[in-house]
Amino acid sequence: MAGLLKVAADAEDDGGLLSDRIRNALTDEIASGALVAGSALEEQLLADRFGASRTPVREALRQLVVSGLVEVRGRRGLVVARMTPERIMDMFETSAEVEAMCVRLATYRMTPLERSHLIELHDASLKMVEANDVDAYDAFNREFHECIYRATHNSFLAEQAQDVRSRLSAFRRTQLRHGDRIRKSRDEHDVIMQAIAEGDGETASRRMRAHMLNAAAALRRYIDDRLGGQADGPASDNT
Repeated sequence: MAGLLKVAADAEDDGGLLSDRIRNALTDEIASGALVAGSALEEQLLADRFGASRTPVREALRQLVVSGLVEVRGRRGLVVARMTPERIMDMFETSAEVEAMCVRLATYRMTPLERSHLIELHDASLKMVEANDVDAYDAFNREFHECIYRATHNSFLAEQAQDVRSRLSAFRRTQLRHGDRIRKSRDEHDVIMQAIAEGDGETASRRMRAHMLNAAAALRRYIDDRLGGQADGPASDNT
């Protein structure tokens, strides 16, 4: 609780948007199951909890509604949406296949400039890993994968990949908090980059699929560690 009350001060210190900080804090709680399905999310209570005004809280909740983690439920207002562990794992499996397809095409189709940009992004992520900066790495990770989508030069596939990624964004972010997952994630990116550099789309595809399934496994372990293995899973409905 003390850490959450520091959100406003931290945001001022690092120049980040307060609404993003609040959204990230709530995202972690929803994804880990600390906030279960059906939990009411009242603006004023959250504002008091985070030491913020209602405006950034309202924006954070709006973004959570867009991501599907929060929904409007009649007179109860905003509540945590129901997401079963099985549903989340199905989404990760789907994402793994879509991402594998994207990187295979991107390996064969990306321009030298696109490849250079991807290498620069990957190299820059090392400092984030060394600092264990999950927020910075999460932002990098999003850009890294979106660069691969664009490099497919298939706008429809890129749109579908982005849509699936958006649905999973909260869980992809949260799994980075488990153990040394952030370092393993970068190591997995490294071998994907090697396959891309060698022009081997099939190997890049297999490695990307494994990367996504490893992320799903890390999320499951994170949830078990946080909740002592006693919970049904993320956002399980205990009502």
